[in-house]
Amino acid sequence: MRAMADRPPAAVVFGARNTGRAIVAERLAAGWGALAVARTDATLRALEEAHPGALTLRGDAADTAVVRAAVARAEDEIGPVRLVVNAVTAAPRGGPFGGGPVVRAPEDAIDAWLAGFVPMAWSVLRVAGEELARRGRGTLVQVVGGSARRPIPGRAMWGAAQHAARALTLGLAQELRPEGVHVALLVADGVIETERRPLGDDPPDAVLDPAGIAAAVGYLASQGPRGWTHEMAVTPRLEPWTP
Repeated sequence: MRAMADRPPAAVVFGARNTGRAIVAERLAAGWGALAVARTDATLRALEEAHPGALTLRGDAADTAVVRAAVARAEDEIGPVRLVVNAVTAAPRGGPFGGGPVVRAPEDAIDAWLAGFVPMAWSVLRVAGEELARRGRGTLVQVVGGSARRPIPGRAMWGAAQHAARALTLGLAQELRPEGVHVALLVADGVIETERRPLGDDPPDAVLDPAGIAAAVGYLASQGPRGWTHEMAVTPRLEPWTP
């Protein structure tokens, strides 16, 4: 095995479809190595076909053992882990996106929205944060949606999950600054173009490009300790924007 100083920096990306895949592509293009984690073989096969240089690991980001194993494998097989990104955006299927109006919702409606997102954010932030702090270096990025900043009618339940991840991320950022670890929240404030939701008839500037989100991650990873950004929002030009 080559000495650590002779090996490329490694990125670990949780969520290997769409945004996560774009982040892997951006880091590979920058000369890094990357390990991507996803829950399905189909998602990992698609990433491997698109980016043969990436390592993959099947697992659930909510499982702390998977998070720890991903960081350890990346450092063992690629090089020093300098970046961990949680780009998992799971949400319940069925019904209106965001959960619908609060006063018309069943009593337990919020449970699925919290359970579909918060445990993964909690697991990645807590375990990857611990791993990076033990190394005294690195950047940890949590990707959230625009509802983390500005909940809108019909999406309060989704917003509650996003706000929880925002609180965890910004609290952790303050805890790990003294340890030399850069923690940042990246708000993807707008609809993201995906395989399931192609651009279609929408004007390009109304929809977020996963590559643009990946570029923002790359920028956060490039920052030195004399100027860290802890919260960044990326918004397509035609998205109604509230500063």
